[in-house]
Amino acid sequence: MPQQYKLIVLCVLSVFSSHVLSIETDEIRSNLSDQQSVAVTIYNNNLALIKDQRKVKLNNGLNNLALRDVSAQIRPETALLRSLSHVSSFSTLEQNFDFDLLTPQKLLEKYVGKNVSIVRVNPATGAEMTEQATVLSANNGIVMKIGNRIETGQIFTTEKSGRLVYDNVPTNLRDRPTLVTKLNNKTTAEQTLELSYLTGGLGWKADYVAELNAKEDSIDLSGWVTLTNTSGTSYNNAKLQLVAGDVNRVQDNYPRAMAMRKNIEMVAEASAPMTEESLLEYHLYTLDRPTTISDNQNKQVALLSASNVPARKELVLRGADYYYGASYGDLGQKMKVGVFVEFDNKETAKLGLPLPKGTMRVYKKDNQGNAQFVGEDNIDHTPKNEAVRLKLGNAFDVTADKKQTDFKTLPRPAKGNSMFESAYEIVLKNAKKERVTVTVQEPIPADWKIMKESHPSQKATSNTAVWKVEIPAEGKTTLTYRVQVKY
Repeated sequence: MPQQYKLIVLCVLSVFSSHVLSIETDEIRSNLSDQQSVAVTIYNNNLALIKDQRKVKLNNGLNNLALRDVSAQIRPETALLRSLSHVSSFSTLEQNFDFDLLTPQKLLEKYVGKNVSIVRVNPATGAEMTEQATVLSANNGIVMKIGNRIETGQIFTTEKSGRLVYDNVPTNLRDRPTLVTKLNNKTTAEQTLELSYLTGGLGWKADYVAELNAKEDSIDLSGWVTLTNTSGTSYNNAKLQLVAGDVNRVQDNYPRAMAMRKNIEMVAEASAPMTEESLLEYHLYTLDRPTTISDNQNKQVALLSASNVPARKELVLRGADYYYGASYGDLGQKMKVGVFVEFDNKETAKLGLPLPKGTMRVYKKDNQGNAQFVGEDNIDHTPKNEAVRLKLGNAFDVTADKKQTDFKTLPRPAKGNSMFESAYEIVLKNAKKERVTVTVQEPIPADWKIMKESHPSQKATSNTAVWKVEIPAEGKTTLTYRVQVKY
């Protein structure tokens, strides 16, 4: 921190205490000690709905109610304050969100164009001397007019130590994010108020851990929800709900009241899996107990757990469609073969819970029984009874050499059409000590048909031919095919 800002702190604390007293005479302040309960519903894209209930005693008539410790990223236009215990007891006249928090720099910025006192200390005698100054600028340093001269932040060097003294703290500087509501109240009885609002700074994502068994035909799956809170306040003993789905939002640019903090504390909590229910066309997950979401914290909460889920491993070599209309020759040596794992999200497969989108990391135990990371992939929102397919990486011991062995242009079958015939050779190699099966997928464009092939193919889709090719241990297999394409 620059030297001048450290010195400013000395006078800020004393000024702030008197500032608080002046505010308290003009407004009723409510903080987290008044909070009775809080409910937090978090959506996927940095959006949350907060319902904050507090016990507050208002005066009869006009009141300025300062609700402290709200989110620093509140969207004020969504705020709704109502009385749960005395319905229609008050009417809201206006709302102001004060998000400029009191810091030495903010205080200095608010005094641009105003007068402050500079107190300098004589290093030899210790005597203090006070001068009046006008703050001209607080941008990347301090510029002041003192009498008939202009001085910069050099007045705060160790050779000329000094400090700034302010008359007071501007009313729009707060120590905590605060929503000030002006309302007309009809009762002096204590009321239970609920403040609901939408806010940024709260998000969640799903993370999954899957462990493949030795035979690579089943997995143990666990899911975690990672909550991130950079909203500027804490939510103590909150009722937590999460909405999975793509909720439409108007893309306005909302100013961020507080910069996202970088130092995030990680907290993990084990619990029973969350309960799930449908909500419109989304899915709502509810934690069965209150939890505290502290400011500037990542928290992990258990989502699901399943054992011995049947799985399928597949090695895939996928081609392209560009080489069916021209002569190319060599198409690649030692081509990579992708490694995929797939399982069904069904009750019969010991799952059947709608899976929120997130990252799934896969592990497998080595010969010493230690779980080793073998790949990860993102999954989208996956409803019940759908398959989950993960690409873990590329095979090390299984490769392919591919070339075009023939190409010719055939007579045009009709005006405006073109027809080509080409042949291909794919040599699949396996360095492993056990045989493997590789799925060869070839996207073939336009109107096509296989004229000749060494292995039987299937027409998986209108533009894809698929071969299942077995490769012996430490051996190779050659797939050849000839195809005719009409554009």
